[in-house]
Amino acid sequence: MPHNLLVIAFFSGLLRNYLLLVCKIASYCAVKGQAAPFIYLAKYKTVSMHTPEFVRVTEAPSKYNHLEKMSIGEIIGHINNEDKLVPMAVEKALPQIEKLVEIIADKMLSGGRLFYIGAGTSGRLGVVDASECPPTYGVPHGLVVGLIAGGEDAMFKAVEFAEDSREEGWKDLEKHGVSSADVVVGIAASGTTPYVIEALNECKSRGIVTGSISCNAHSPVSLAAQYPIEVVVGPEFVTGSTRMKSGTAQKLVLNMISTTVMIQLGRVEGNRMVNMQLSNEKLVDRGVKMLMEKSGELDYELAKNLLLKYGSVKMAMEAR
Repeated sequence: MPHNLLVIAFFSGLLRNYLLLVCKIASYCAVKGQAAPFIYLAKYKTVSMHTPEFVRVTEAPSKYNHLEKMSIGEIIGHINNEDKLVPMAVEKALPQIEKLVEIIADKMLSGGRLFYIGAGTSGRLGVVDASECPPTYGVPHGLVVGLIAGGEDAMFKAVEFAEDSREEGWKDLEKHGVSSADVVVGIAASGTTPYVIEALNECKSRGIVTGSISCNAHSPVSLAAQYPIEVVVGPEFVTGSTRMKSGTAQKLVLNMISTTVMIQLGRVEGNRMVNMQLSNEKLVDRGVKMLMEKSGELDYELAKNLLLKYGSVKMAMEAR
């Protein structure tokens, strides 16, 4: 047989064997309900064999079973052991967090705002973080905005199918006049929430900077964000209950974002909240003691009168 025909026959055999292998793998994965390793068709993007596959770790089975047969001590001990994994997962994401915080601080120093948008537990965590910025740092309401699928009612009671809306996320942002001066951060533990993903896609199309916080690697929400943060904490103690480790991880990241941004905005001096709102007696007392420490000469009553007159430690010190 001529040499060129031998070569053709050789490679034809290789191709046939390769195709047979591919078919066997595809059949096996179909039976197991898994995506074939050579190609993964995601809901929002086709991923090639060279792209890391999206695996929904947040839905993976817990490594614990028969929870109902465990003692109270065993349950809380296992939960505590799982929670110990969260700070380590957050540490791995620090470079991603730093990049997002840098762009948020730059935008806000130029007059922009920060928006959090999410659904369920993720949305509630964003609303909580946003709502704590005015009393803690004395910034105006509306500088940091938290939006949750289903509106305010969803903070207290689950609103069915709210997270599945592909239009409401952007509509909620529009109500606040979101613009290219702002930053929008989508929060979704699974990384697959349509309410969040489509809002981020719309933002990107309009030149608005986007970030995300999720607990699955290479998820659709990460693909939709310019500055994704992925904190992969592994399967939950109760399978799929992302209010547990995933929620804890998201809260830690949100703490980092808002605290660091507020420091960058000059809302902290030394290590003190010198711009905090005096909304209760505890905070008034804290402010008085801060003012006494800073002045080095005021007694309690004089410091309190000065603080209440000017409304914050920083303004009271500047007025002296």
